[in-house]
Amino acid sequence: MKNEVQFRPFIGAALMVATSTSLASPADMPLTLNHTLDIAEHRSTSIMAACATYASAQGELSDSRALLWNNPEIAIEHRRREFSRAGGLNARHTDNGIGISQTFELAGQQGSRRDAAQAFLDSVKWTIANTQREVRAEAATRFIELLAAQERVRINEQALEILRRGAELVTKRVQAGEESRLEGNLAHVEAERGENQLVVAREQLTQARSALAVLLQLDLNKVQEALGNLDGSPAEYTLTELLDIAARRPLLQASAAKTEAARYRLAVERGAVYPDLTVGLSYSPERDIDGRDRITTLSFSLPLPLFRRNGSGIGRALTEFDQATIERQSAERNTKTDVTTLWQRFESLGQRTERLQKTVLPSLEENQKLSLKALQAGEIGIPQFLLVRRQLLDSALDLLDARTELQRTRVALENSAGWPEALEPLAACVSEAQP
Repeated sequence: MKNEVQFRPFIGAALMVATSTSLASPADMPLTLNHTLDIAEHRSTSIMAACATYASAQGELSDSRALLWNNPEIAIEHRRREFSRAGGLNARHTDNGIGISQTFELAGQQGSRRDAAQAFLDSVKWTIANTQREVRAEAATRFIELLAAQERVRINEQALEILRRGAELVTKRVQAGEESRLEGNLAHVEAERGENQLVVAREQLTQARSALAVLLQLDLNKVQEALGNLDGSPAEYTLTELLDIAARRPLLQASAAKTEAARYRLAVERGAVYPDLTVGLSYSPERDIDGRDRITTLSFSLPLPLFRRNGSGIGRALTEFDQATIERQSAERNTKTDVTTLWQRFESLGQRTERLQKTVLPSLEENQKLSLKALQAGEIGIPQFLLVRRQLLDSALDLLDARTELQRTRVALENSAGWPEALEPLAACVSEAQP
């Protein structure tokens, strides 16, 4: 297991235009991806909770590194004695004694306890790293969804503007008797549909802003515009590289450390079956009638393991070890499956997006202009115009959905694989949790 744990990932590809990473108020500037990730990192209760467990793990390790697990015991005696003399007065004497005893573990529990505490501390550190990755991946996903919602509103606004201009033109023709009322009604209904779709898109934008605001724990009015785009740079890795990195991702490292800690705790409980040796040394001066005696006592005590065999402690530790082992094996299998599945989806979405961009983008803007000019020139009627407009709108939204899903999948893929592997320390925990 690596001792060097890094915490701050850059999740996802270059989805943003600006590179601001300051913690200025979101009300002062549009949100960029880096800015969003920084706010999520500093305000996440999940990261705070993960960091809070570090103190207990560090305290457990500190205790386990003590010279002896059991503290020595000091005993002080105070005795008062009366001596009876035949035919004489009784004599009284007061004696004081002191003793010390120490219990020693004989089955190597101290070393196992030390190893368990160190493994538990390592698991906490890896858990902190994994928690930060999860938080930042969720923040990146919410940011992407906000970008997509903004783009959806823009597309619907452009479509509605063209529809309105076409409806106005058809209305004039109807009034001039050049078009039938049926075509006028078609244009009016389609414009109303476009208005309704724009309202729905704006509602989705509000929901996306709200979801990001909740994640960042900010007021809704502080989450205004997301600054960036949905066109990521080419992937800098292959599936083989991701699978290799995924085998060392923080989640698996935390699971491995947790399993090691459980194994050492089981060794501690099994060692507790063997009795502990208690060594005692005491000194007691005693005065009698004729003088003073000095008594030094060295004692050894060893309990007989006849009735209590620590079955409950061993059973609990064995259950914990088995559960940790099962969770580790499951996490390893799931990680490989998730990375492979997400990679296949990522490649498929990339091909789909590229195909749509090659077939849709070159003709999208041109067709928008040509359809309106053709309607104005009387070359096409309102049904043909509306059909072209609907095809253009659907194609633009299909491309937007593909681009959005591509970037969401990329974030999920990189998070599942633990990419990139070299990360910066987490600011919220660096003072106490950096290994």
